[in-house]
Amino acid sequence: MTQMIFSDEPAKGWIVPSLAAPFLCVFILIISMLPGDLSLLNLGITDVKGEPQSPLGFFLMLVSFSALALAVAAWVRWVEKRSLASVGLCGEHGLRKFLVGLGVGIAMMGAIVAAIALSGGYRVGDLFPAFVSPAAVGWIFLLLAGFAVQASAEEFVFRGWLFSAVMRRWNMTAAFILSSAAFTLVHFSPRATLSEVVMTFTFALFACAWVRRSNSIWGVMGWHVGWNWFGGTGFDVPITGLDTHLPALVVKMVPVGPAWLNGGGDGPEGSVFTFVLLAAGFLILMLRTRPRQPDGKVVGVTGLAR
Repeated sequence: MTQMIFSDEPAKGWIVPSLAAPFLCVFILIISMLPGDLSLLNLGITDVKGEPQSPLGFFLMLVSFSALALAVAAWVRWVEKRSLASVGLCGEHGLRKFLVGLGVGIAMMGAIVAAIALSGGYRVGDLFPAFVSPAAVGWIFLLLAGFAVQASAEEFVFRGWLFSAVMRRWNMTAAFILSSAAFTLVHFSPRATLSEVVMTFTFALFACAWVRRSNSIWGVMGWHVGWNWFGGTGFDVPITGLDTHLPALVVKMVPVGPAWLNGGGDGPEGSVFTFVLLAAGFLILMLRTRPRQPDGKVVGVTGLAR
């Protein structure tokens, strides 16, 4: 029996086989984002590794990620011939769910940074250094828009489209594994350690569990935005190994001690505290009572109302 999440609307077009779906996802990502990425490189806004050289580079990442989201939306509408509701943009009060997720993401990142500092992994520096410069504060809030596009596009692609497409062809377990593997692959670097790969995969599993629990992607989009934005701007530490080149919005944290504690060059995402929090969050979301749809039916682990 076909297994679905978000919507029981049948696809009127063609859905790629499950094992091929992650490769199609990577292909669409490359062809849609490459023109924007090359343009930023040629303008000197990013380096050869694709890392932004200034806050402007982080803000302009919205160009490439917008192209990715539009390419996947076009695939859903014109090839699979299904609505955007069937890829997670569904349910009532989407904005409210997004904002709640945003707050949760900010709170979780703040909790991790606080835990690292209390454990001796960070030395506390200046308080609110960004407020010395109005330009820095302006850039920090512009980056909120940039991260809103970047993180929302990733959730739309991986936890919305890819997750639901694999489910329709196979089952939820396969959707968890294949969408998380694709997410890990596109974030992979030859310099990445095994712990960084495991962390990325755990991050993806947590996001999938949130989607499974909420039956939409609104909340997890907001969570991802808050997580990235506050991690990258709140403490003058890297986010996913990237430097925003801005002073801290809240407090400057200076890494001290082992990388397993403070994340080293990967920032707080590389800390053991992050792994523990995300793994615990994944288990809690998976073990919680199954969500109910507005009609009172319970959504099972396959995503089917019953």
